[in-house]
Amino acid sequence: MLKNKLKKYKLILASGSPRRQQFFKDLDLDFEIRLKEIEEVFPPELKAEEITNYLAELKASAFEGELKSNEILITSDTIVWHNNKALGKPKDEQDAFEILKSLSNATHEVITSVCLKTDIKTSLIYEVTKVTFNELSDEAIRYYLKNYKPFDKAGAYGIQEWIGFVGVSKIEGSYANVMGMPTDKVFEFLNNLD
Repeated sequence: MLKNKLKKYKLILASGSPRRQQFFKDLDLDFEIRLKEIEEVFPPELKAEEITNYLAELKASAFEGELKSNEILITSDTIVWHNNKALGKPKDEQDAFEILKSLSNATHEVITSVCLKTDIKTSLIYEVTKVTFNELSDEAIRYYLKNYKPFDKAGAYGIQEWIGFVGVSKIEGSYANVMGMPTDKVFEFLNNLD
């Protein structure tokens, strides 16, 4: 369906995330992966989606001047926003433990921004999903960290893993967004291209 509509375009996903790559496969889209090393640093005054918008656009700007007229570059960034603070990927196991402890028995927001860039235009979309955790025991957190090693994930967890099954009591918004891509919004955006 969408694949036919996008025949004249070449999609480029600039993400090393296996989950994001799988989303594009599951959406039945042909795409190429192109990666660039980007230092993900943002100005300290930015809040919530301002951070993810900034970082998604920063990742796209690394390809400035390289895109052909039929190429659409897609970059994205996800953070967990909790207690007025951005929680990215944990530095180590202790940091991951402390992050999950702070999310225990509380509601946080998962924010993902997606930047869609052509040689002439840059568009940004973002999604906010509220996730509520039950109380997580230290034993449950340690079990999860030892067996699932979520050190490459914002907020130190993957909702599609064990911790999501036993710990998440409520979700308001897009489930796919919590996994790192608001697929419904990306699909809609691509579907509305000329």
